[in-house]
Amino acid sequence: MTSHRRPNRRTVVAGMMGATASLAMPALPARARAGGPPPFATVRHQFTEVRGARPVPAVPIPRLGAAALDLASFRGKVVLVNFWATWCPACRTELPILDRLAGNGRADLAVIAIATDRDRSLVAPFVKKLKLRHLTIGFDPGGLVARAGASDGIDTPFALYGMPISFVLGVTGQVEGYMTGEADWLSQEAGRLFDYYASAGAGD
Repeated sequence: MTSHRRPNRRTVVAGMMGATASLAMPALPARARAGGPPPFATVRHQFTEVRGARPVPAVPIPRLGAAALDLASFRGKVVLVNFWATWCPACRTELPILDRLAGNGRADLAVIAIATDRDRSLVAPFVKKLKLRHLTIGFDPGGLVARAGASDGIDTPFALYGMPISFVLGVTGQVEGYMTGEADWLSQEAGRLFDYYASAGAGD
């Protein structure tokens, strides 16, 4: 079995520095392509559309307090997949926003937050402390789903260019774009982004 390095502060930083070299799918800013998704940005970051979208890896993801989840099972919905860690200050800001988004009752959207901590025992108390009640929480401590850095040898569209980082999956189950850093996923701009991918406009 191939041994994968686990995402941590050092490898996440390395992944950010090597993002240009390691990006397997050429990406352009959302506003760079006519007819692309509506712009969604923060002061520091913007949603980046990915060209040549790839399906998510067929890997069972351990889940907090429940059976493993399979991202492929969400086909037909837009899926927001967030990677986070308990040591990440920005994650503490964003996770409650994602929890509210997950609980807003939108039937065509699923929200999944995957912890990358090496020590899984840290996750449940952290989730309880933040009072996260609606989010689906997964684990990827061994880097089986996401990779940090250019030389981890993992064939996946989930590259950890920052922490937190969120990926949008379209209704066909492919990664359509990503955004690093915390964001207001409850905003009207985010809603328009979800509407765009829910209507399968990315495949036009």
